[in-house]
Amino acid sequence: MAVPYNHKAIEQKWRKNWEENPVNVDDGKKPKYYCLDMFPYPSGNGLHVGHWRGYVISDVWSRFKMMQGYYLIHPMGWDAFGLPAENYAIKMGVHPSKSTAENVENFKRQLNDISAIYDWDREVNTTDPEFYKWTQWIFVKMFKEGLAYEKEFPINWCPSCKTGLANEEVVNGKCERCGAEVTKKNLRQWMLRITKYADRLLNDLDKLDWPEKVKKMQAEWIGKSYGAEVQFPVEGKDEKITVYTTRPDTLHGATFMVLAPEHAMAKELATDETREAVEKYIYDASMKSNVDRLQDKEKTGVFTGSYAINPLNGKKTPIWLSDYVLADYGTGAIMCVPAHDDRDFEFAKKFNIPIVQVIAKDGKEIENMTEAYTEASGTMINSGEWNGMESAVLKKEAPEMIEKMGIGRKTVNFKLRDWVFSRQRYWGEPIPIIHCPNCGNVPVPEDQLPLTLPDVESYEPTGTGESPLAGIEEWVNTTCPCCGAPAKRETNTMPQWAGSSWYFLRYVDNKNTEELVSKEKAQKYLPVDMYIGGVEHAVLHLLYSRFYTKFLYDIGVVDFDEPFQKLFNQGMITGKNGIKMSKSKGNVVSPDDLVRDYGCDALRLYELFVGPPELDAEWDDRGIDGVYRFINRFWKLAMDSKEANVAETKEMVKMRHKLVYDITQRLESFSLNTVISGFMEYNNKLIDMAKKEGGIDKATIEAFVQLLAPFAPHVSEELWQEYGHTDSVFHTQWPTADEDAMKDDEIEVPVQINGKTKTVISISAEATKEEAIEAGKAAIADKLTGNIVKEIYVPKKIINIVMK
Repeated sequence: MAVPYNHKAIEQKWRKNWEENPVNVDDGKKPKYYCLDMFPYPSGNGLHVGHWRGYVISDVWSRFKMMQGYYLIHPMGWDAFGLPAENYAIKMGVHPSKSTAENVENFKRQLNDISAIYDWDREVNTTDPEFYKWTQWIFVKMFKEGLAYEKEFPINWCPSCKTGLANEEVVNGKCERCGAEVTKKNLRQWMLRITKYADRLLNDLDKLDWPEKVKKMQAEWIGKSYGAEVQFPVEGKDEKITVYTTRPDTLHGATFMVLAPEHAMAKELATDETREAVEKYIYDASMKSNVDRLQDKEKTGVFTGSYAINPLNGKKTPIWLSDYVLADYGTGAIMCVPAHDDRDFEFAKKFNIPIVQVIAKDGKEIENMTEAYTEASGTMINSGEWNGMESAVLKKEAPEMIEKMGIGRKTVNFKLRDWVFSRQRYWGEPIPIIHCPNCGNVPVPEDQLPLTLPDVESYEPTGTGESPLAGIEEWVNTTCPCCGAPAKRETNTMPQWAGSSWYFLRYVDNKNTEELVSKEKAQKYLPVDMYIGGVEHAVLHLLYSRFYTKFLYDIGVVDFDEPFQKLFNQGMITGKNGIKMSKSKGNVVSPDDLVRDYGCDALRLYELFVGPPELDAEWDDRGIDGVYRFINRFWKLAMDSKEANVAETKEMVKMRHKLVYDITQRLESFSLNTVISGFMEYNNKLIDMAKKEGGIDKATIEAFVQLLAPFAPHVSEELWQEYGHTDSVFHTQWPTADEDAMKDDEIEVPVQINGKTKTVISISAEATKEEAIEAGKAAIADKLTGNIVKEIYVPKKIINIVMK
């Protein structure tokens, strides 16, 4: 009688064993493989089963690569600075340094329950001065290269978090972190010139083995477009308004122009009759976020009372203000062609502005237009000397034609804006800049880094636009490192993205006090081979990380310019009805009780079994019972077969190689849910075979154990030891399948007459067409009563006799 499966004893035993005898050791001979999780910010809620999913996926993949002969870089750390950690501390009424340390300790305990092969010697924490010394060092380098600069302008402002937000942190007009409606506030900000890298960030997407949807999201965010800047003289003034357009071919159809309310000329263009309305509109627009302005269904606007002159045809063009035009896109001014743009058409109809069609299908003008004609192709009409030209051809040629006329220039534009990098909060990396009245902005000397965050009692945001650091006079007041004059430190802090934009580099050399990462270790271990995490970081974190890596490549810190070679986005685990798990909704499922009742191995398997790993899946605790039963059944099969000690049969050999082939194929294609179902299917087949043969041979059980090991490491190690091995199962080579051994000696083939199956026969898998047809005809001889006109054999599929 086999010893019953005891998950508590087995898992406790092997967790202790692995602590004393790590299975992932760098012997200097193996090639490296860097598999990375997106590191968590340690919230107070701890890990739930949704978090487990990504960590299990990465650990399975890491153990698989280890068994393929690699030394694994598989680290873990903490994204502990920034709004999430500070907001939690404020809510709990404790200092963020205390709450963050407590949360990290709890997360680490829960992560140990997963039994992932994390190398804790590589651990990093973004709040550690020895880590953020290098975050500040990167900023100083960017400042010296002209990529970090100061600017005052209206930014997204969260009234709840009381801090500025980058455009990427505003979702549907709300703060990405707290959900509050975002407003505008005019503030002095530190910016990073990410736009300088726009072309490289876009073009290099082609080099990446990433999901197409993520690459598309980044390409759309960068938003490269080709067109022209056209200069419209303002009637009665010396100034000209420059507009950016991607459709200069439609210039004859521009019947009005719209400026962003923040445009430098907006107030100047107001007349005595329109001034009050213009100034009110400008103020109202300043209270909206950019996202709200772009998504508002009903277009609003105000006529300035002034006109521009269309430089192509000399017609007067009314100048309007509307908040759907953004000051930081293009020139902050657009020409409007209502006949060929849905938004412009809607605006023109609302405010009774003329609509002039300039592109027509087959050259025929539409009478009484009820909607814009937005087809890409057509013939130019109402366009002077351009009449009769194909619009697709003119679209390409018009920018250069306009440039030759001297009324504008061809140009390229991007949606991507420079990164708003400062936050008016306490819990973040101090920005290492000193403001000197004589020298201007001066970076903290590199040998004086890190500039540590001062310990304060009052860290709550002020809401005034100043960081709480501004109130600490003894910290703020300093001397200029250049001239020695009294000076002041920068009091804004860095955003939560600062440390996470480069942390993956530090893991491989986290104790280096002289360099961010040594060239030797960078060349040996970097870049990241596989990055696993949620798709919600597609634009923010992943774009910023690519930007940082390209900058560090440019200054010679690393010799690669893309950080993550392959990316996998796991789907979310949700509560009932697809609702995201959160403490406020009361639908969070903690893994702690499940580990206690079913064991880590069962929970690991169930996390993968719930559905395709790239898709969201609804959690149901009851499903873990089936996975737990599978482990118990395989345990019993393995232990009973060990005692039976049966010799292998041809069928066992064939089953073994099919098992290895199927599991490996599914694993390599990341179809992890079907890997688990495959284990269950083959386990059932082996149990049936064992009933006939008195057990299963040792080689087949051992192959099953090896395949199962990355998924259920504890029970696999225990069975490997039970089968007489003294070394870890993870030190063995991943099994390989012999395709010849998988082949069936005989196969079952339906025999048909005129396409209708009459019987099923067994024939040799290697039977020729003639042999198969003869066997088929013999099996249905009593039914062959007509004339045979055709004999068909689809190898290993069907035999069909066609008769009249």
